[in-house]
Amino acid sequence: MSNKTPKVSIGLPVYNGEKYVGEAIESILTQSFTDFELIISDNASTDGTQQICEKYAAQDDRVRFYPSEVNHGASWNYNRTFELAAGEYFRWHAADDVLAPELIKKSVQVLDDKPEVVLVFTWVLDIDPQGNEIELKKSGVGSRLPLPHQRFRGLSTVKPAFNCEEVFGMARRDILANTKLIAPYSDSDRTLLAELGLYGPFHEIEEPLFFHRMHDEGSVVVNPDRQSRTAWFDTSKKGKLVFPSWRQLRELLSVIWRTPISWRERIYCYIHMLRWVKRRRRHLRRDLVWAIKHLS
Repeated sequence: MSNKTPKVSIGLPVYNGEKYVGEAIESILTQSFTDFELIISDNASTDGTQQICEKYAAQDDRVRFYPSEVNHGASWNYNRTFELAAGEYFRWHAADDVLAPELIKKSVQVLDDKPEVVLVFTWVLDIDPQGNEIELKKSGVGSRLPLPHQRFRGLSTVKPAFNCEEVFGMARRDILANTKLIAPYSDSDRTLLAELGLYGPFHEIEEPLFFHRMHDEGSVVVNPDRQSRTAWFDTSKKGKLVFPSWRQLRELLSVIWRTPISWRERIYCYIHMLRWVKRRRRHLRRDLVWAIKHLS
């Protein structure tokens, strides 16, 4: 491994990903932009994931592989890759997704040329397990709007078409370091995006350079409700009483308070949260109903 600090760090958290992780790694190592490090954190996989990742680490000195003897959950694994990163820019990559060869180069160019941009992402092309195209997705959440409260409103609001793929965009590492990253509760990626939106606008590259794989073993498919997804984020929460919607409400309020924005913008954000509570009241109530059933 070279002692030179790479321009970009890519964090690849994985658990039992032998089916797709090789293709994911190949799509990173064949990027036209080469000044990067790939940090792979294996969350105690029980399949052939470790052997696949060790092979690539032995072949390419840009790849660093960190296994774990215990599965701590997705939140720990995602954040571990960030903590081990040294690059100026950082990007997460799921073990079942694929990148077009020009994605990193074009993302770096945007961040170099536009200092006001905190995160850059691209159009998303959903693919099936075999890599066949399913659907092209473009962002519609207002992450490029000029004012912080406008971006916060769009990024924190749950919409059917907003699946938070922007969290796999490339961000400035120093700004990401001010956040709680991927926190150990369901939908924390949405909270992270809302917080980043308070720091500055996002930039959308209008090309389908990110291929998001849809399959039956995906985390949302395997964990269809917010309680089970919370245990996926943090394995210590399995079988315990959790209130994911209430946790997200608390965290969004905390984000508004601690982010360096003007009081005017902060007030607008709090007003939005009143509407957020109204829209999410069924989910907040569902948390309480679930807790009562769990206790009984």
